[in-house]
Amino acid sequence: MRQNLGRSTRSIYLALACLSLTLHLLLAFFCLSVLQTACVLPASSSSSSSGDASSSSQKLPTSPQNDEHHKLNASTLHLKGKDSFSAASEREKKLIGTGQVIQKVKGCSKLEALFNHPLYNLPHPELREDDWLLRVKTNEDATTTRQSASQEEGYDKVAWTSDVETHPPWLRFHLGISRWELYNRKDPNLAQLTHYLATHRIHSAVQKTGGTQLKLLISFPNYGQALLKPMKQPRDAETDLNLFYFSDFERHNAEIAAFHLDRLLGFNRIPPAVGRLINVTAEIREITTDHRLSRTFFTSPVGNVCFYGQCEYYCSTEHPVCGRPHALEVSLAAMLPDLTLAPRRSWRSPWRRSYSRTKLARWEKDPTYCDTVKQTPPYDHGTRLVDLIDMAVLDFLMGNMDRHHYETFEKFGNKTFLLHLDNGRAFGRHSRDEPSILAPLQQCCRMHRSTLLRLRLLSLPGFRLSDVMRESLARDPLAGAVAPVLSEPHLSALDRRLAAVLQVVRTCQDQHGDVIHDDLEGYDEEHHPQPD
Repeated sequence: MRQNLGRSTRSIYLALACLSLTLHLLLAFFCLSVLQTACVLPASSSSSSSGDASSSSQKLPTSPQNDEHHKLNASTLHLKGKDSFSAASEREKKLIGTGQVIQKVKGCSKLEALFNHPLYNLPHPELREDDWLLRVKTNEDATTTRQSASQEEGYDKVAWTSDVETHPPWLRFHLGISRWELYNRKDPNLAQLTHYLATHRIHSAVQKTGGTQLKLLISFPNYGQALLKPMKQPRDAETDLNLFYFSDFERHNAEIAAFHLDRLLGFNRIPPAVGRLINVTAEIREITTDHRLSRTFFTSPVGNVCFYGQCEYYCSTEHPVCGRPHALEVSLAAMLPDLTLAPRRSWRSPWRRSYSRTKLARWEKDPTYCDTVKQTPPYDHGTRLVDLIDMAVLDFLMGNMDRHHYETFEKFGNKTFLLHLDNGRAFGRHSRDEPSILAPLQQCCRMHRSTLLRLRLLSLPGFRLSDVMRESLARDPLAGAVAPVLSEPHLSALDRRLAAVLQVVRTCQDQHGDVIHDDLEGYDEEHHPQPD
């Protein structure tokens, strides 16, 4: 009997093993078929103008939004209430799309899906002649002057004409600046410009005057220039909690990340910036004509080539910039047109901090401060106030407390965008948020509708801000050659802070009626038709 029972048990075990193997094979075939499924992207603005059948076939089925909530720690904003998407009106939901999830498989890109979304392909106002910052002279004198100047030692011999094909990337960038944006995201020259910044031979390097910390002005053989900020501390290092905001280091990777984040938000108000690995000896020390700079070079005890320059903060042998032993990480940002060609006006921010260890600014003590700002030019009319709030949202997302001034191009008067310059003190802390940066939004309770819709879109799983930011930064030269531009904790902090911004907007909408400045009036009906 025992022998028969043993044979029966073995038969059962063998049958179970065969069944398990069959199920695993079926599961493997199913997974393979899913991975081969094409990725469906949201309909772009170009496709939305086609027939109802074609436009509806490109849309994913809608489902209730169930994205996870992000909570701030006890020292920051406390989030309560509904999901960030639930507060959107039905009209806004049509623009954003509800519950759209992009499968993360080979060939799919959340970044490409984001830039294909209608909110990133809004119609631009028709540009008139006076809406361009600069125009090319067509007379022969301009060409002759440039040809003679190109004979200078070390510079390329060039002959620029009115034909755009003869212009170097930096000049195309300058000529592409308009009243409404610093650059057009779809301009193919943008990729050429960033490649040129990352690879072009450096002709000279001198210390840039002004500011509180070390930065260099780099010149290229084709007369282009870039602003260089060197690596001062490891990218994983957080700012000391005991330091005041005005004592913080400037970070090279913050300038790079700020450019990418500004672009992802649809602002296009920060000059293109890239990371680059340079030879501090061959590309700075041996070619500089700045004697103040050259005198500060030295070799460290471990053989690294270092320098510290001359500035107000951290320019000493105790805070040097060092290669390893010659290789140095830097950021290079495209320079704006010379002030003699395109003057800029500097505006003191109404929400400027006191830059004092003991004093508070007026806005930190007066909760009705915005009422005064609204009655003060140029914030008493136009879009200047909501444009300033756009900048505050950007600063909060990247933790930048150092926004004391901003600039605009004088040619365009008050009817133009704000330049988001000098972001080196951003991305200092990822473990702590600073709610006071959002004071303009909290006190004024105003926001562009286009900005709010993009923020809600970036809170959805298919377009999550941290994911598209990671993908965008992965295209920077430093990401492939050295390390990611931002560490993962900084990327996670973006999602947490985005949820905090949306919570502030919801609070404003609960307390006030006139919160949204509708800069998209009539857009969805005309440019984003819905299927019958």
